[in-house]
Amino acid sequence: MNDVLDVALRLIVVFAVFLVLPLVVGQTEHKVMAHMQGRLGPMYAGGFHGWAQLVADGVKFAQKEDIVPANADRRVFQMAPAVALLPYLLVLLVIPIGPGEGAVGQVIDAGVFFALAVMGVGVLGSLMAGWASANKFSLLGGLRTAAQLLAYELPMLLTAASVAMAAGTVSLPGIVGAFEWWWLPWQIVGGLVFFTAGLAELQRPPFDMPVADSEIIFGAYTEYTGLRFALFLLAEYAGIVVLCALTTVLFLGGWHGPFGGDDFSWIWTLLKIAALSFVVIWLRVSYPRLREDQLQKLAWTVLIPLALAQIALTGIVKVAIQ
Repeated sequence: MNDVLDVALRLIVVFAVFLVLPLVVGQTEHKVMAHMQGRLGPMYAGGFHGWAQLVADGVKFAQKEDIVPANADRRVFQMAPAVALLPYLLVLLVIPIGPGEGAVGQVIDAGVFFALAVMGVGVLGSLMAGWASANKFSLLGGLRTAAQLLAYELPMLLTAASVAMAAGTVSLPGIVGAFEWWWLPWQIVGGLVFFTAGLAELQRPPFDMPVADSEIIFGAYTEYTGLRFALFLLAEYAGIVVLCALTTVLFLGGWHGPFGGDDFSWIWTLLKIAALSFVVIWLRVSYPRLREDQLQKLAWTVLIPLALAQIALTGIVKVAIQ
């Protein structure tokens, strides 16, 4: 009975984190972009530093009419937002924020591959939305999403495999437990490749060709309104949290910090996730959108060779240590 209560409590905590952290990232993006671009509108809603901006956005989406195009595949069209969002909840279940089984929703021996496989499922929500909308711009956005998934899934898997080789395990808590600070210099390239490929898979700028508003209106999400559109936005911010959490666990030592030991483990994890989330927002503000050919060239001629080189380097270091 105690085991059941323990698992239930951990699941409730993970679900609460899933509801809160993406909203915090969304609110932070409003504020950071307002400061960087001199757009002060989000600073006034509700008074002090625009604290009510997030509430205003939620009320706005709730009031909008939920429209389904007449020629759309209604069932697939309505399922797409949930398919885009729920996989990130499943990934959060296996990400450890501290040592011990109590700091992770569910321990899975093959946690690395589970997380990456489920993240790939989330992209299917965009494909479903583009196909089911009966809109040529939505369909084009969905096809662009498929092209990005094919190109950038491989470097993510290869770089994650290099870390698993170094740690000797594919368990996420096991990788953090085996982490050594001297890994940083020779795993940094793999970390950059993983993070870049993750941004492309999430369709975040400068890799947002599937939702390029200057070319295809809003891509696969053009026909969505109200709360269904809000779920796609929430999925984007949940994806940012998951990507930053995986990068933290795989390449930045997870809950390890320069001081404090296990007592500060969850604080170090959250601080690293917050810092990487800021980088994601900063990249959106600072860099223009790539062209489709530039996107594919970056994946196949730069990131994949670097990921393969990282695996080779990891093998050399492992042999040298042994």
